[in-house]
Amino acid sequence: MAFEWTSRAVLLYDEWIKDADPRTEDWPLMSSPLLQTLIIGMYIYFVTSLGPRLMENRKPFDLKQIMIAYNFSIVVFSVYMCYEFLMSGWATGYSFRCDIVDYSSSPQGLRMAWTCWLYYFSKFIEMLDTIFFVLRKKNSQVTFLHVYHHSIMPFTWWFGVKFAPGGLGTFHALVNCIVHVIMYTYYGLSAMGPAYQKYLWWKKYMTTIQLVQFVTVTVHIGQFFFMKDCPYQFPVFLYIICLYGLVFLVLFLNFWYYAYTKGYRLPKAINNNVRENNMYVSGVMAGTAG
Repeated sequence: MAFEWTSRAVLLYDEWIKDADPRTEDWPLMSSPLLQTLIIGMYIYFVTSLGPRLMENRKPFDLKQIMIAYNFSIVVFSVYMCYEFLMSGWATGYSFRCDIVDYSSSPQGLRMAWTCWLYYFSKFIEMLDTIFFVLRKKNSQVTFLHVYHHSIMPFTWWFGVKFAPGGLGTFHALVNCIVHVIMYTYYGLSAMGPAYQKYLWWKKYMTTIQLVQFVTVTVHIGQFFFMKDCPYQFPVFLYIICLYGLVFLVLFLNFWYYAYTKGYRLPKAINNNVRENNMYVSGVMAGTAG
């Protein structure tokens, strides 16, 4: 019986993978989802079990200089990805409406596909966010939402790069890169110490930035459902992106209402969770399509 089910699963996978983009087949991590699944599994095990146990009787690591370099490196990388998303479509021909995936081997089509892969790979780099929490013994910030986000992002983006690296399903990735430039700049300056707090006057606007992101992405992707004829090749990705956008829009509106309109002071743990995850949950929407 087990052999029969395994055989069926293999046949289904072989049938399903026929629709994959052949251009990305030989790119790092793209031949199969198994290696990335192993990496993600190791990440989850380390940040939720092994890491906290190893650090239990140790002093927190002083990672100030490393975190400064890390945060500003992410800023530079995000700026570069913004530029590549713009030059491979969003500023060079995309209509911001029904933009389908270009599967050709044209320079622009390949450039967009490679930019999607860079975005996918950046999600593995961003796993260091959680590892730094563990090494600094900030275990209260290793929340379910945080770990879920950093796990699901690379896993789902594999499917995006594998099947649909381009088109209207990548607009949210461009927006997310812009938001990451802002967020990681904030965290980089914050890591530099109290002397730089005067440059962080815009901290109070970060939730607003998130809300603008979710509204922008949801409105953009929502156009698809009102178009009479949009031949986007993998609409399932658009449904999931839209769902993610709506869910996180509701979550942040709820936070905004209670924190700013009602003026309630959230419990410290919840407040930390929201503050630290402002930039982390911003990418969840981008985890389902390329």
